[in-house]
Amino acid sequence: MMRAQILKEPKGLEMGPLELVDMPIPEPKRGQVRIKVCCCGICLTDKHICEGELLQKKSPLIPGHQVVGVIDKSSSTRFEKNERVGAVWLGYTCQGCRFCKMGMENLCERARFTGWDFDGGFAEYMIADEEFIHRLPSNMENEHIAPLLCAGVIGYRSLRLTQAGSKAKIGLYGFGNSAHIVCQIAKHYDMEVYAFARGEAHRLLAKKLGAKWVGTPFDTPAEKLTHAIIFAPQSEMVIKALQDLDRGGKIAINAIHMNPITSLSYADLYYEKTLQSVTHGTRKDAEDLFSLMKECPIQTEVELFSLDRINEALLMQKQSKMQAAGVITFQ
Repeated sequence: MMRAQILKEPKGLEMGPLELVDMPIPEPKRGQVRIKVCCCGICLTDKHICEGELLQKKSPLIPGHQVVGVIDKSSSTRFEKNERVGAVWLGYTCQGCRFCKMGMENLCERARFTGWDFDGGFAEYMIADEEFIHRLPSNMENEHIAPLLCAGVIGYRSLRLTQAGSKAKIGLYGFGNSAHIVCQIAKHYDMEVYAFARGEAHRLLAKKLGAKWVGTPFDTPAEKLTHAIIFAPQSEMVIKALQDLDRGGKIAINAIHMNPITSLSYADLYYEKTLQSVTHGTRKDAEDLFSLMKECPIQTEVELFSLDRINEALLMQKQSKMQAAGVITFQ
């Protein structure tokens, strides 16, 4: 038997939607591996799933998709038993549709996702497709790698999609799990970072990581931005970022869920400004991020929780009371 946090029915995080239960340890099928989970990062997407902002696809469901663990059981020729691996949000693609064939597997029409379509890492064991797990950098501890597996991957993709280069003035709207990783990558590429954060702790972290300018989401920097990434799921941040953006600037929206953008003025979008949505991350994004880390050491700020405190941790994240990336640890 194993311990796991399951979601039977979505409800507000204030009501504690996850239930800690004992359940049978799952068995891998052909092409799958069983992972003994060491830790699992907490993502804003977990909040969207637990509160029903994303349609529940399975009940009961074990959420969690930033999973660090070791191979416990497998018939795989790619991985050995006890090898450390990471499982990410993208858990399966068909590899045959027009998007997969174009190298755009993040848009696969039959994609399936860890902790949404199938059980994830808020448990002591999980099953994963051997083609969609990753070997991890050997120089980082488990709990510091976990935030890289979604926040890092999708943040890296978002930064790449902005096409920002050296000397770019890039605004990061919302300074949580993903933005504090992107800030370090942007600095590595000699960009000027402008950080917008609601919480004082997040603003202090942005300063610590070398942001040129730090303020609240309602503050306006003295200089116009050339690029921006929106991490906060509030649509008003899109309007604010457009107003802060210079002519010809580009914004990447790093959000899987956002309330409707109802007050968009064409005047704010005018002067050839670009809005770019970001949809999931690919396996190549993950591998490219791990490769980049050889020259750009990324330090993740984490706050650790035990398995029985997941509801508390998710609520803290929702209320912006978590000062770093939340990680559930089994060690």
